[in-house]
Amino acid sequence: MALSLRSARLTMLASNIANAATPNYKARDIDFESALGLAASGNDPASALRYRVPVQPSLDGNTVELSTEQTAFAENAVQYRTTLAFLEGRIATVTRALKGE
Repeated sequence: MALSLRSARLTMLASNIANAATPNYKARDIDFESALGLAASGNDPASALRYRVPVQPSLDGNTVELSTEQTAFAENAVQYRTTLAFLEGRIATVTRALKGE
């Protein structure tokens, strides 16, 4: 579940970056901790979706702040890779245990 939430967040952040020049575009993000908690309890993690509040709003109504989005994207990409490495390690451990190694 964590990997799919990280992937969804990467997609959303990439969409924000792609729409940095779109008038009236509202930047969105996923509160990862809330989404993970909701998913673990059997609820829909979509309710963890939040609109980003800009530090300095633009005149055209766009709330994307490129530096903020790029930083969040880079951090989430590292966390995605870390989660993937953890899962790969767990799978390798189970595979070795099943083979009796």
